[in-house]
Amino acid sequence: MRIALIALMAMTPSFAFAVGGGTSTAPKPTKTSKDCKGVRVWDDAKQRCVRPKQSSLDTQGLYEAVRELAYAGRYRDAQGVLSAMPDQEDDRVLTYWGFTERKLGNVDAAMMFYTTALEKNPDNLLARSYLGQGLAVSGDIEAAKGQLAEIKARGGAYSWAGTSLRKAIYVGETFNY
Repeated sequence: MRIALIALMAMTPSFAFAVGGGTSTAPKPTKTSKDCKGVRVWDDAKQRCVRPKQSSLDTQGLYEAVRELAYAGRYRDAQGVLSAMPDQEDDRVLTYWGFTERKLGNVDAAMMFYTTALEKNPDNLLARSYLGQGLAVSGDIEAAKGQLAEIKARGGAYSWAGTSLRKAIYVGETFNY
């Protein structure tokens, strides 16, 4: 079974997914990750790096900057952009907070963010996957399998969320982005 699962994962293109809402490609590096230092984002309107709250980026643009910075391993900078998000109670914002906290080694804080995200939106498959990955890493495989069952029940069995959680449970590998 384990060999079959590994083979299935290798053939599944969804392993190219990165932190975010389930897109199948890594975020394209922009001036935000290439040129901006610290908690700064590239603002096309101003043609320079600016603090997130001073940017002309809309909420989606800020999400994309968070995703790009997280993918680049700049978790603290991603958190700085998260702080500028207008709705700190949005389940997507909470999911990103959880992801960056987990990658910074703050697993308890991450689990709190994921749990709160799921209270806001039980169908947030990404939060379920990241919660399950954290549980798997901490050795609570049964609870991780419970999150995988929830992902499957909500139609996400072969999404990045489901596939990456299966990999964490059965292979012991999580994602650094």
